[in-house]
Amino acid sequence: MALKMKKASMFTKIVILALTLYAVVNLVSVRGRVSEAEALSEELQQQVTEMTQRNAELEYQIAHGGDEEKIEEIARNKLGLVLPG
Repeated sequence: MALKMKKASMFTKIVILALTLYAVVNLVSVRGRVSEAEALSEELQQQVTEMTQRNAELEYQIAHGGDEEKIEEIARNKLGLVLPG
């Protein structure tokens, strides 16, 4: 009877050890994915900041781009137009 208890006790210890190892491996894996997600989040936040700044610049250009020199510059450089004559 004592031998059966020792075998059962040993089996229980092995099962607990296996489950503990599984939990540790799982935890490390999850931490890695969290780190990757945080890095991606920071990168995307940087892109949002850059796009917000670019958007503000474009809105400023639209609001203040009505002067004749700016219109001529855009017509020449971006549209390939030339003044007659």
